[in-house]
Amino acid sequence: MNPRLSSSQQTSICSHLGNVKLQLLYKASIHGFTGAAFHQECDNRYPTVSVGYNASGFVFGGYTKQHFNQSGQYVYDDQAFLFSFSGENLLKYPVTGPGNAVKMVGNSGPYFGESLVLVSVNQSVVHSSPGNYYNFSAADMHGNDLQLTECEVYQVEALPPKFEKPWRPMTWESEKKTEMMNNIKSHTPTGCFVSQARVLLIGPVGAGKSSFFNSINSVFRGHVTNQAITGCSTTSLTTQFRTYSVKSGREGKPLPIILCDTMGLEENTGAGLDVDDIISTLKGHIPDFYQFNPTAPLHSETSGYVKSPELREKIHCVVYVIDACKISIMATKLEEKLAAIRRKINLMGIPQLVLMTKVDEACPFVAQDIKNIYKSSYIKEMMQEVSARLGISLSCVVPVKNYGEELELDVNCDILLLTAITQMLRSADSYFDELSG
Repeated sequence: MNPRLSSSQQTSICSHLGNVKLQLLYKASIHGFTGAAFHQECDNRYPTVSVGYNASGFVFGGYTKQHFNQSGQYVYDDQAFLFSFSGENLLKYPVTGPGNAVKMVGNSGPYFGESLVLVSVNQSVVHSSPGNYYNFSAADMHGNDLQLTECEVYQVEALPPKFEKPWRPMTWESEKKTEMMNNIKSHTPTGCFVSQARVLLIGPVGAGKSSFFNSINSVFRGHVTNQAITGCSTTSLTTQFRTYSVKSGREGKPLPIILCDTMGLEENTGAGLDVDDIISTLKGHIPDFYQFNPTAPLHSETSGYVKSPELREKIHCVVYVIDACKISIMATKLEEKLAAIRRKINLMGIPQLVLMTKVDEACPFVAQDIKNIYKSSYIKEMMQEVSARLGISLSCVVPVKNYGEELELDVNCDILLLTAITQMLRSADSYFDELSG
């Protein structure tokens, strides 16, 4: 299930609840607009945040620390509150009658006193009565549109404690960004076998491979760019093999790195990027703009097949791009496919890294300030988990935040992105060291 509540809206709610995250339990469009469906998914799960959506664009709901059941009784909760969003700003309405904060009703969804009921009497509607244990304006809450288009309930989960000191030291200064950019511009691959290191980005659909190239390009252009196609889709938006050479500014020289984008991995057989095509790519057989076909991998007789690739056409470092929000729910089949890919790459002696994206969406603490990245024990836990799942050293896991909705650059995001490029160049140098050794 994909949450409809945006990451910024989740962060706004979590900021009132402490060091927590939201886990989606119930989605009416999937489970049903009935009290029975709601109670089946949410009874005895607490604390919770319940959210209603209507066609007028209003997002509203309530929080309670109490668990739901079907007793028909009112329940005391002095920490309960209702809320609505005005743009991205959260309007909060604390409970005024804590003894009647929540009611447990079998034929309805979340029931906040007599003031607000979502999925009322087994229908996709809202019951609204301001002043009954919560004071709010109906116009501000839901615009007097009582027809629900969606209802969601999230469990509030405590995040692990924060580290007092960052467990991986970082310097967050514009001078550091400038220094890193200059080091990358002047970098020469070890041994001078090639002028540019080729890095292959592999990952599930929507993990952020294309967004990473756009973000790196943005850093060196000085403004946010969107050259590679990105967006939200259940299938890969990248269907071709693309090589992207980043320039230092619009008229500058190419950087000593080429980022190679691939079709997204999918868990099902015959869907997404084929493992054999990955091996052909690593060996340099696949030409730029090659159209991937999940059901028919490239073979030596295919038009455009590079039969005798040079070293500059081969891959010198592989980077697995993984969404931090989906590590803990990674499908078994996808994990098995990644393991199979990794085993084959190991035999080829190509260095491998993990790029962990969307760290701000995974952790509200990081969303507040990207500089908290190495103070977040939750992010470290996710990095350790992806390290264990893929069999890659924790030192080879690099977290980043790609540019997505921003219009302007942020120096701290840039430093994380530049750190990732630096690690890729160092890994490629290890590959060249083996050639010269």
